[in-house]
Amino acid sequence: MIPAPGSVSLRGLLPLCPLLLFLLVFFLYPVGRVLLLAFSPAGGESPFLELWTTPLYRATLLRTFRISVTVTLACLFLGYPVAYTVAMVPRRWSGVLLVLAVMPLWISILGRSFTWLVLLQRNGVVNQALNAIGLVREPVPLVYNEFGVYVGMIHILLPFMILSLYSGMSGINVSLLRAAANLGASEWQTFRHVYFPLSLPGVAAGTVLLFVMALGFFITPALLGGGKVTLVTMLIEANVHATLDWGLAAALSLVLLAATLLVLVPLSRLLRLDRAVGVGAR
Repeated sequence: MIPAPGSVSLRGLLPLCPLLLFLLVFFLYPVGRVLLLAFSPAGGESPFLELWTTPLYRATLLRTFRISVTVTLACLFLGYPVAYTVAMVPRRWSGVLLVLAVMPLWISILGRSFTWLVLLQRNGVVNQALNAIGLVREPVPLVYNEFGVYVGMIHILLPFMILSLYSGMSGINVSLLRAAANLGASEWQTFRHVYFPLSLPGVAAGTVLLFVMALGFFITPALLGGGKVTLVTMLIEANVHATLDWGLAAALSLVLLAATLLVLVPLSRLLRLDRAVGVGAR
């Protein structure tokens, strides 16, 4: 006896029940609680109104997005040549170069942040080297400001960009480059019109991944910024632990989530994110 199509589809969903239950308990329920806290103010004033009327929160949101965009573009600018080199060298060398590129991931974020804190301080190695070669006469403030935050975040996120770019570049057919060269194209024309368009899925994946990760950074900006560079994650932590204003913390979280979606949706369409994740149009 052949079962009905509906029963077959329902039976096929049974293995997914544990996963759906896990998501319901540990994802949907917490998100729902955050929504209730954000839209149910305890003191009578809406947290979203406070966010809109307080200059501190508006400036922090703009600073968070500015730093995230800058770090993402810097990692793309620095990581693309590295990924291109790793993808184009012979296979026996590409594995070695890839290991060297991702080696910083073997060290914890906290350890790398403290290392940069030591290197960039007024009496650190970087200031001593600049003074030794005569570029500066007095120590330059390289930490406890946005510059230190940029250095730490770029160093931590750069390997992720290299991996994303390399995953897209490794699938490019090299014979297409040879064909373009045989047709009279120069190396720059081949790269511009053939190689770079084919590498855009990796660019899209790396850009989206790093931008989302940069928005949620906390430890590195807190250490290298020295409390002078405040991001949204720090305000959320302060409202949860210091002021116990859960409604405002929930509102900040939702504003950050909504703003992230408003940026990612048009960006994913522009860079064809469906190709980056391997989903093709039917």
